[in-house]
Amino acid sequence: MPTDDLPETFHVTTAEQLRAVSNLTRHRIMAVLRFEPATITQIAARIGLAKGSSSYHVRLLERAGLVTVVRTRKVRGVTERYYAMAARTIVLPDPGEGGPDLLMRHAVRDLEAAPADAERHVRMAHLRLTEEQFTELGARLEALADEFRELSDPSLPDASLVFALFHPSPREQTEGGTE
Repeated sequence: MPTDDLPETFHVTTAEQLRAVSNLTRHRIMAVLRFEPATITQIAARIGLAKGSSSYHVRLLERAGLVTVVRTRKVRGVTERYYAMAARTIVLPDPGEGGPDLLMRHAVRDLEAAPADAERHVRMAHLRLTEEQFTELGARLEALADEFRELSDPSLPDASLVFALFHPSPREQTEGGTE
């Protein structure tokens, strides 16, 4: 069941939507639904959650408009619903100065929960770039992520790519005593 007809972006604009994406379990459910629709039972199995809990979280996501039912079918007299993301990309509002970046917090939690013996590539680099170089690097990182997202095959194991390119606050730059 492809999800090719999904809108490209969904902008989180309400408090209800922000609360829905702020929860790590719901973040993981959205990751399951990123590439293909799934039932509550399939979602629960993928993230290791009880079906009742999975159902609760999916209902909250659906009520917030972040996931939608894309197909139903009758199975032994029960209607089975297949859920999918409401869009290919969910855009969160700018957290504002000093606000938590939810995506990064969820990514760090997922990284910490990943098997320690699994292959991973984690790197931090401190750069000094012109504004043009900064903009170019951001665009290239986004294009690379988009390129590999298009190559993603739902039958393959999950992989997460997270990057953050930002200018640290001046306070962070001077903490090392280089004033």
